[in-house]
Order: sequence, then C-alpha cells, then structure tokens
Amino acid sequence: MRPLPSRRIAAVLALLFGWLPGFARAGQEATYTVVDVDLAHDRLALFLDDEARQPFLSLRRLDAWLQRRGQRLRWGMNAGMFHPGFAPVGLFVADGIERRPLDLGDGAGNFYLKPNGVFLVGDSGAQIVESSRYAAVAGRVQLATQSGPLLVQQGVLHPRLDPASRSRHVRNGVGICAGRVRFVISEQPVTLHAFASYFRDVLQCSDALYLDGSVSSFYSQSPRRDTARARLGPLIGVVDAVDAAVAPPENAVR
Repeated sequence: MRPLPSRRIAAVLALLFGWLPGFARAGQEATYTVVDVDLAHDRLALFLDDEARQPFLSLRRLDAWLQRRGQRLRWGMNAGMFHPGFAPVGLFVADGIERRPLDLGDGAGNFYLKPNGVFLVGDSGAQIVESSRYAAVAGRVQLATQSGPLLVQQGVLHPRLDPASRSRHVRNGVGICAGRVRFVISEQPVTLHAFASYFRDVLQCSDALYLDGSVSSFYSQSPRRDTARARLGPLIGVVDAVDAAVAPPENAVR
C-alpha cells in the first residue's frame, strides 16, 4: 500500500468524522469514512431488535424507533455478521445482557477465519481481543460483538489476508488506535488486505476487527446520509438525546 502524503495523514488525525483517503492498491485511491467515538461523552450502543423482539433490519428504522423515545441516532453502521434470521453470529452483548454466546468453533466464511475477535466496552473502556481471550477480560461488559477476521492484532496484519486477492467489497470495521475507538467504512470496494492495511498504516491502529462486507451500511444525521445496502442484523452507533441532537454535532462530516 502506497504511503499517504503527510498532509493527508494530518487530516486523518485532525478530523473526527469525515471522508478520509487511503489506497486500496497501487494506482487506485480508495476513500473511507472514519468516525471517532469518545466514550467519555458519546453513548455508544448495540441494537438488534425492538421490545417485540422484531429485528430493526435497518438503521433508518432504528432511528425512527429511538426518536419515538426522545432520542436519535447520530450515526450508525452494521455491527457484525448474522444468520438468515438476522440473529448474530457469535457473541452479542447489549446493555450488559448477553443475547448470544461466544462462538469458538470452526466453520466456513470470514467469521471463522481465525484468529477472529471481539470488540467490547467494559469497565476498562474499549478493547478488541482475540475471541479465546474474551473470558479473561470480560468483567462487567456493557456491549460486545464478535466477528472475524481480526484484521490487525498488536500491530500485525492477519496472516491469511492476501494482498493479491480479487475479492473486493464495501467493508466496515472497528479499530483501537492510540487509545481512540475508530469505526470505518470504505466508500468503494476494497480487499480485506487493503482494508486491514488502512487501519494499521494510516490510522495507526494496534488492533482492528472486521465487521462485515457487501452489506456494509452507514447512517448519519449531519450530513444526512443513509447508504443502506441490505437488511441487517446487529447495529451499532452513537445515540443522542433529542435536545442534544438539535445542533449539528462537532464531529459532523466536513
């Protein structure tokens, strides 16, 4: 992956929420939307279904449900892989309640491309851990979602990601980057290797977890955006009280 000019790296560090450049492969520039989450001020939450246990299926429907309760979705994206009935594949914890258990089994597909991992928020803040380590660090977990592969682990790319792969999709994931929690979605189809390299080489993430591809969707209030690509299972985003959401947030896309 060709390195970015220093002015572009500076832009990555300066913008909390915006369109950021990267390189999918030599000669082809890719664009990414990157959202920083400040857990001291932002209410990050995971969602799956409503009070009738009906899946939300879309970020727009989730936002409408929240607004009927005096809240709104500042931004959101899909939060992990799901079965045909929209149930999460692997661990899913929302509001401190485990809805689906950890899956340490083997199987086909990206989820089972070991090592896979868990993104969690608990007493010690946000972490991304290899799935077999989850029990050792779980403690009191507020939210957790399991997915795979683990794109970056302690600064090292997943060993099975192929830089020559021809499989390209719009993809999204989450990284821990020098203490920052960063959610990323590509705006063009990219390979898993290019996506992982963006987390490590541009965003300087020590750890990053793949959430999904091809169905990857993003929703935001400012600017108004809804890139729904499919019906979805697990969802994640930052929730505001309606009064707090009237003014455009400081980390609006620029």
